Order: sequence, then C-alpha cells, then structure tokens
Amino acid sequence: MAESTLLHELILVSASRSADAPALTYGAVTWNYGTLRDAVVGFACGVIGMGLGRSQRVGIWLEKRFETVVASFGATAAGCVMVPMNPLLKPEQVLHIAQDCNVRMLVTSQERLALVAGHLAACPDLQHVVLTEAPTRHIDLPAGVQVHVLAELLRAAPAPGHRVIDTDMAAILYTSGSTGRPKGVVLSHRNMVAGAKSVASYLRNGPEDTLLAALPLSFDAGFSQLTTAFHAGARVVLLNHLLPRDVLTAMARERVTGLTAVPPLYIQLSQLAWPAEAGSHLRYFANTGGRMPRDTLQVLRAKVPHAQPFLMYGLTEAFRSTYLPPEEVDRRPDSIGKAIPNAEILVLREDGSACDADEPGELVHRGALVAQGYWNDPEKTAERYKLLPAGLGGRVQGLQLPEYAVFSGDTVVRDAEGFLYFVGRRDEMIKTSGYRVSPNEVEEVLYATRLVGECVAFGVDHDVVGQVIQVIATPPEGGDLAIDELLALCRQRVPAYMVPAGIECAAGPLPRNANGKIDRKLLATDWLARRAAG
Repeated sequence: MAESTLLHELILVSASRSADAPALTYGAVTWNYGTLRDAVVGFACGVIGMGLGRSQRVGIWLEKRFETVVASFGATAAGCVMVPMNPLLKPEQVLHIAQDCNVRMLVTSQERLALVAGHLAACPDLQHVVLTEAPTRHIDLPAGVQVHVLAELLRAAPAPGHRVIDTDMAAILYTSGSTGRPKGVVLSHRNMVAGAKSVASYLRNGPEDTLLAALPLSFDAGFSQLTTAFHAGARVVLLNHLLPRDVLTAMARERVTGLTAVPPLYIQLSQLAWPAEAGSHLRYFANTGGRMPRDTLQVLRAKVPHAQPFLMYGLTEAFRSTYLPPEEVDRRPDSIGKAIPNAEILVLREDGSACDADEPGELVHRGALVAQGYWNDPEKTAERYKLLPAGLGGRVQGLQLPEYAVFSGDTVVRDAEGFLYFVGRRDEMIKTSGYRVSPNEVEEVLYATRLVGECVAFGVDHDVVGQVIQVIATPPEGGDLAIDELLALCRQRVPAYMVPAGIECAAGPLPRNANGKIDRKLLATDWLARRAAG
C-alpha cells in the first residue's frame, strides 16, 4: 500500500513502511505504528461483528487517550462514521449530538456513562455502549442497549469492512457555539486525507517529528494533529492539559517539534517563563482559530527564535484554507497568507463577483477540502454551501455539473500581491458612527499596550452612533488593569470612533468555547443581560 485514500489508511500506510516507528504517546506509554494498526483493525472487526451498517454513526465521548484514537480510526475502517464529542461537553450537549445524528454506538468511560445513562431512552437509535474498562458497578440502561468492553472488541474475529470510497462520510464534527445548538459538519474521507496531505506538505512534517495534541480532538485543527502526523509517519503526544504550564512541561519532556494552538493558549504561554528545554526542539509553532495578536507573536518568536511561525486560517466547513509562510511573517505579520496546497480562495462581493485588490469581500473556499454540508440541516447548509458561478477561479464556461464552495461569512481583503488579511466575521463587525470596525482590530490595539492579559471587544447598540465598542479585559500577569491608562493610549493610537466606550475588568481567564477560543458571543450576551438587570 503506497498511498492513503481513506482515513484509516493513513495509519496502515505508515505501519507498512515502518511498523516499529513510534506513533502515539499517552502518559508514559508509547505505541508504535504496528500496535496502533492492530488495535484499529481489531476495533473495526469488532464493530462489524456487532452488525453496524455502512455509514452508521459511532459517538466517542472521551478525553484524549489511546482508546479515543483507536475508536476514531477504527470506526471509519469499519465503514462507519466517527462522531468525536468534546470531553468538556455537558450531558445535555452529548445527548443532543447523539440524537441529532442518530448515534448507533457510544464509546465512553464508566464515569461518563453514569452521567447520561438516565437519559439514553431519548436516543432510540443507540444499540451499543463500549466502555474503556470493565464496569465495576451496575448502570441502568434502556432495554436493547448492550454494554461491551473495548478490549473484547479488539479480540474480535477478522471480518471484512463495508465497501467505502473516498467521498463517503468519515466524520461529523460538531461546531461549538454559545447561541443555538451546535451544527454537525460532515467530512468525507477525501476531505480529511486531502487536508492531512496539504498541511503536512507546507509544514514539512516527516517521521522525525513529534507533534503535541493540545487541542480537543473534536476540533478540526485538533484532530488534524493526528491525521497530519500519521500521514507523515510522525509521533503524536496526547495531552489533556489543565494549565498552560502543562503544555510547556510536555514540550520539554517529549521533545516536541511541532505545536499547533489557538490564540488564547498562545497568549497565556507568552506570559510564562519558558524552561530552556520547552522550546529547544521546537521546529515550528502554528496558529489557528483566530488572529494571533502581533505582540504575542513577537514574544513567542523571542522565546523560540529558531522555531518557524505558521499563521493559519481555517474553518470546520473546509478544514484549512490559508497559511502565511514563515519567511513572510516579518513583512506582513497581520496576514493570513495565501491558499494552502490543493485549495483555491476567492474574495467575492455580495453579488458573487470577484473583488478588486484591497476591496473587502467574503472569503470563499473551493476544492477537495470543502465538506459535505451540515448534517440533517438543509437551511444552514444552503446558507454556507453555495453553487460557484462559472467564470470564477477554475470554473470555466462549458462545465455542466455544479460545484459547491464554502462561503465563510468572514470578511477579508486581498492585497496587490495576493496576500489575504482577515477583517472580521460578518456577524461580529461593529457598526459605529458610519464605520465598520473589526473587534479583532480593537483587541490588537489593546494587546499592543501590554496592559491586558486577555481581552474581547463587541458592539453594543446605541441610539446615536448605531453601536459603541465595549471591552472586557483581564489584568496582565502579576498586575492590575489600568483602565484610564488603557483608554488614554487608545485615544493616542486609533481614531475616535474606535476608542472603546467602556472597559470592564474580569478575573481571568476569559471563558472559552469547547474548542478553546475566547467565547465572544457568550461574554457579550452575559454583559448585556447584566446591564438589562440593572
């Protein structure tokens, strides 16, 4: 087997090349590719033996551990669909996901099962629960739900999996959000394998790399640490960190060469003293899930000057869209770069025509990484996935079959050299005094003062100017929040319409959503509710 086309083949191909190479570390234990391959194949055989049909969903509600990875890739090897559930989710959210995508099997621990067992009658499609260990006490489950132990599945007799091709479903990733129910993004084998190959190509991942899985595996960028590493034959270290310092400890202990994280984690890491060993082997650090403040980037580069920074932009609906090569960071540190390999990024006006250079427009992604829409949600799918008109990019006149692209909802500009710059989410832009202000731009100014730990900006309705800018910020490490000084610096550095109307101090860290991003919508909603309550 020389090339991967299906998700689980990423492991099989690397195992065929070097079965003894280290693949996965959890705690003090490391599995090689041969061990990981055998466990994945065993899990797949067990699933087939239970009678699960092609494309049926397997929910996985676990922290990062060997069993999580085995179940994820084993489910797809059987021809089923993995549904990773963030371990931070509450039982109500887990039940919503299980109901929404008709989960047939749930892989979890005894402790987690006890939290949802009394409500599983609301999931009529659920037939099997697979526990990571033998149960030590009885848990009442609805009639017809069978309990299994994962170790038993791994000993199942060999069985052929269902026929699967690369356009079949491989995963449903549920996007987090503080408003409304999470939406399930359907990813095919082609989406996930193409993404792994694309990212590994520009990060230049190889068998000598060790990647730290610090993000949730239910987050597309988090799961990408597995797929990228397995494609390259590299090793992944699974980390369930409680504190930012845990990340530095793991980086030093495991000699990590590649770190991918979101801006809130990088902000916290930039404020810590790094042990020399933490960054001594680091070859690159990559940012995703939002714009990294320029000051944070500068601090990180000073801490690990030999490590290359990769600034990336992506969305679950198309996995990853752009990256800025490290050699461009000094010239354009605010850019999100250009399209990743095997993707095309367009900037379009509302009428669907292409924007000129430096003209704001919507980022639109076309190519092999475009997902298959939202599970069982035609309205949301129609909003985000739209037909690409002929004459744009590679869509020429004469092509008859339609092509869907992802319309991101994000406003960007492309400069004369083709580099993209993130302006803001369309639904988060602040409209004040006739201007459109990106909250990210306001936050960037505040971070540059070095007088805040974390901050978030949002718009508040105002009778005269439309909206005013409200900020919630935490104090810097070891200090107090000097609000008057912050406002004075803002008045010096930005036009009057961009100066916050108010800055409120909050104890850190600011609340995150399930993917580790600062939850702007939740903070804005809570602030407005407190104001309304007087």
